[in-house]
Amino acid sequence: MAVLKAGAAARGVPLYRHIADLAGYSNKKFVMPVPAFNVINGGSHAGNKLAMQEFMILPTGASSFAEAMKIGSEVYHHLKSVIKKKYGQDATNVGDEGGFAPNIQDNAEGLELLKEAIHKAGYDGKVDIESDPSKWLAGKELSALYHEFTTKYSVVSIEDPFDQDDWEAWSHVTKSTDIQIVGDDLTVTNPTRIQTAIASEACNALLLKVNQIG
Repeated sequence: MAVLKAGAAARGVPLYRHIADLAGYSNKKFVMPVPAFNVINGGSHAGNKLAMQEFMILPTGASSFAEAMKIGSEVYHHLKSVIKKKYGQDATNVGDEGGFAPNIQDNAEGLELLKEAIHKAGYDGKVDIESDPSKWLAGKELSALYHEFTTKYSVVSIEDPFDQDDWEAWSHVTKSTDIQIVGDDLTVTNPTRIQTAIASEACNALLLKVNQIG
């Protein structure tokens, strides 16, 4: 990262432009990314019994980054009201990653909470769930569950849907859906694992963390 920053400074260009040039990115038009809001926490991070680690919302219909932030903030506050009304004040405590951690046990119930909050905020649309499945389901059963969520809740992205070494399951779900399948534990910013993921079509997106492999 230090070398990249120095290279960008030497050329007198922004860091993102320097990285794009090094990668051979020919499109000169850049847009801000869609912000992702971590709004419900589960898994080992949250202290509740919800298997999936993160439920997130992506304001994909926003016309600007500012509007996306507005949508995310409004849905977050409506979600707090929905959780408080249904589970009580103590259920609005947040997990260590910033999302609410109500003591719910069913993954679909988490999606229903998001669906209601999005509706109350006036932004009926798509829901994104980043998942860390710890339920004891076979790969094909879990894949079927993801397809059900995609259909019922308009899920647009799933992160780490399977164990990081279950390449066959990853490839199957990526090839059988048109949504974003994100590798994090799968790829761990490791060039060798990233190349394997590309070759086997195990995912179609990844998280890039400069310090992850080290």
